[in-house]
Amino acid sequence: MLCHICKEKTATVHLTQIAGDKLHKIDLCEACAKEKGVNDPAGFSLADLLLGLGASQELEQATGSATVKCPKCGFTQGDFKKTGRLGCPQCYQTFASGLEMLIESTQKRTQHRGKVPERLRAQRSFEMQQATLRKKLEAAIEAEDFELAAQLRDEIKQLKAPPVTAPAK
Repeated sequence: MLCHICKEKTATVHLTQIAGDKLHKIDLCEACAKEKGVNDPAGFSLADLLLGLGASQELEQATGSATVKCPKCGFTQGDFKKTGRLGCPQCYQTFASGLEMLIESTQKRTQHRGKVPERLRAQRSFEMQQATLRKKLEAAIEAEDFELAAQLRDEIKQLKAPPVTAPAK
């Protein structure tokens, strides 16, 4: 098996990364492993480990330079590469373009959606449906379309709120 980086020497270092439901295997020769700092745990980039080899280079390319510094805390690309962390909230804006690309490579979205309990989701759905029907009803009344208004009024009356249950203990 050949090294993924130089594609010349036999791979002797094998890294496996599981991101979500995807399995990524990287095979390196001794020289490339040493160059990437795989043999020296202190030198191995956490960003590269978490986001795949070459991720920090992608971040540098996206921000345009390896010497970009956060104006608030002075954190640099190199600091991120070494620690895998950012220095302050301003760093997220300073390194935004590169970070978005890195996050997209490991996550489904760049915005956190969170999870909503089923009971709350049903209540929100009911409220949104009710609000939509009321807006349509108001528009129908303003347009003096009383047949549609009566139909919408009946739909609103038939709309049933989800049952309110006590949380499970």
